[in-house]
Amino acid sequence: MNTLRDKVIVTVAPTGGFLTKADHRYVPTQPEEIADDVARCQAAGASMVALHARRPDDEATCDGEIYRRINDLVRARCDIVINNSTGGGVNGDMVRTRADGTRIVDWVARLAGLDGGADTCTLDAITAYISSPSGEVLMDTPPSRAAELAAAMRARGIAPEWEAFGPSHLLQEIRTLTAGQPGPHLVNMVLGLDRTFQNALPYTPEILQNMIGLLPDDAVFSVSISGAEQMRGLTHALLLGGHVRVGIEDSPCLVPGEPTENVRFVEHIVGIVESLGLTPATSDEARAILGLDRVGSIEGTE
Repeated sequence: MNTLRDKVIVTVAPTGGFLTKADHRYVPTQPEEIADDVARCQAAGASMVALHARRPDDEATCDGEIYRRINDLVRARCDIVINNSTGGGVNGDMVRTRADGTRIVDWVARLAGLDGGADTCTLDAITAYISSPSGEVLMDTPPSRAAELAAAMRARGIAPEWEAFGPSHLLQEIRTLTAGQPGPHLVNMVLGLDRTFQNALPYTPEILQNMIGLLPDDAVFSVSISGAEQMRGLTHALLLGGHVRVGIEDSPCLVPGEPTENVRFVEHIVGIVESLGLTPATSDEARAILGLDRVGSIEGTE
């Protein structure tokens, strides 16, 4: 009997790489407030946190020292699986301008996000323009760089969290880079960002069902959805056997026009999880589901 079958990993994404305190009064941006917020969310039922780092001026960074400070503070307050972003954001340390004027997410800055001591890191093996408040920014990840990022994670004992914005990411980059590697493979399917990321898709029941059918072997999938369809789509994901992500990064409000605290998102989705006869996973159960509890289980480590 699989005692983890009905356990759901609830991930909270408290900060993201876009919103400022001027946009949303509850978004935590500095290490102490991020850690305090995460502890409240863990107590409410979250077992994993997807962290973005910010500089003291609140602009985006993947600085390893800042990540390590956040991660250490989080671990001092609660037991939760920690994921650090290697996408970062669309300003601050993360953006440079090419000679032709193209604004691009800096590759060296992305790699720095691996040095914070996280359990997992996001792996966006995508090339796409991002529409931001300051204009278009290109995330340029050719296959060679995607492979470099995956290898760098494995060398550090970090489990990749693959982000898929559409079927092509599952069929091309993710399927290629997980081939021959031991699982489980954590895949976060990101929907509802079609107005932000070039070639991203909205949530519809058909799109989510199709993407689940294209997952690589030995995949554990989670779903994050932005926009008005968020809770409907996450409920659908739960019915299909998936895990879920909520938080200010994905959606600023539970009720349109009313900024919502991260802990309220967690409480809301936990209520949905339990109403379906499922149980929020503990952090130890999340580690077992993701293979993080087994020595040498992380891809490529001894």
